[in-house]
Amino acid sequence: MFKQILGKLPKKPSSAKFWDNGESQAPDNNNHEVSSQRSSSNGDNLASLSVDVLPRLKDVSISEKQELFLKKLRLCCVVFDFAAEPQLNLKEKEIKRQTLLEVVDYVISSGNGKFPEPVIQEATRMVSANLFSNPHQQQWKSKTTPEAGDLEEQEEGSLNPSWPHLQIVYEFLLRIVASPNTDAKISKKYIDHTFVLKLLDLFDSEDFREREYLKTILHRIYGRFMVHRPFIRKTMNNILYDFILETGKHSGIAEFLEVLGSIINGFALPLKEEHKLFLTRVLVPLHKLKCLPNYHQQLSYCVIQFVEKDCKLADTVIKGLLKYWPVTNSSKEIMFLNELEEILEATQLAEFERCMVPLSRQIAQCLSSSHFQVAERALYLWNNDHVSNLVRHNNRIILPIVFPALEKNGSSHWNQAVKNLTENVLKVLSDTNPELFEECLRKFQEDQQNAEDNKKKNGENWRQLEEIVASMAK
Repeated sequence: MFKQILGKLPKKPSSAKFWDNGESQAPDNNNHEVSSQRSSSNGDNLASLSVDVLPRLKDVSISEKQELFLKKLRLCCVVFDFAAEPQLNLKEKEIKRQTLLEVVDYVISSGNGKFPEPVIQEATRMVSANLFSNPHQQQWKSKTTPEAGDLEEQEEGSLNPSWPHLQIVYEFLLRIVASPNTDAKISKKYIDHTFVLKLLDLFDSEDFREREYLKTILHRIYGRFMVHRPFIRKTMNNILYDFILETGKHSGIAEFLEVLGSIINGFALPLKEEHKLFLTRVLVPLHKLKCLPNYHQQLSYCVIQFVEKDCKLADTVIKGLLKYWPVTNSSKEIMFLNELEEILEATQLAEFERCMVPLSRQIAQCLSSSHFQVAERALYLWNNDHVSNLVRHNNRIILPIVFPALEKNGSSHWNQAVKNLTENVLKVLSDTNPELFEECLRKFQEDQQNAEDNKKKNGENWRQLEEIVASMAK
């Protein structure tokens, strides 16, 4: 796809002129507009030397390429307003786009030589001008931020009008970070904590295309710059804390968690206390947010990675899920049950026994749910061999808790599919331990009879009270 974009490069350079600081010298009357955009978007005062239009990199000698490349990077520091004034400076916008494509192509085909420090410095400066210091970008974000109650707009998001330029800037940053010609020791001076912090702030963009690029770039930076790893993890933690405890709104949580999933996968054993605290204080509480469906798949992957690395964490995770178990949201209940089954598959018997009583009570409530999909999903847990084995080893504790819900489902649930599944589960339990099954059945029948007797007794008491009240009224 990118090669197709590169193929659109013009064969001949345009006759327009640019100042070294990016101001347009086009023959139309838009010079003042471009100049004012440049001065508002970048505070650097470059020399005002006028030059002819820059030649293409492939048309100059090798000795001149680096200096020309730096000039092109400076030219790309100019930013345009695509939102408020999309029809202005069309020629200049196209020249910048073509120049961006050319510098990306230069990075891709730069051979084996390392990029010198001036190139890295100018490259990060150009990226910062387009991504971090762009006033039009900030205006677009403020306009597209949905109100607290506008959930539909928040889910759909919006597309950044500056994407024709931003896409190539992101591609350039990705190529620079991932290039073997980029020296990490030199680059870390410019791709520093401030740069990374601003990059992480961009994850709140409403444009999903932008978030996808940011996710890939952040992953590359985390892999290339080991010195930044603790800072990246700490900053992401702080953003997630703010999301959980304060705002409840952020567009890039799914992308954050996707990056964190890869990071967690690389954690060495035994796990550090810092990582365990991240699980209990960030990942588990993320289940309580009402926008959980937007990022549950990525969150579930992160949690299961922890349990697979250290099975002793299963008890902590399961109790955390039970703490935030949804009460009235059936679709979230199904998500929790799906995640619970994957966690149980990685749970050992000792950890399961620590949480089996509260877990069995919650499963019994799910079995009794009038929403057939919740009851059906809870019944499917018995189809999992590992889960069934955990239950079998603790039948004497678990069966008395879940038996009443199963028995009521089998006799009175409105959905036939739930009834059929319940009969299959009851048959499995009966075949596993017939004596315990009969004991639970007798206890259930006794409880039912006692409940019926109490109901009749209460009815009789109310009838006597009504008679007394009626006689006193006479």
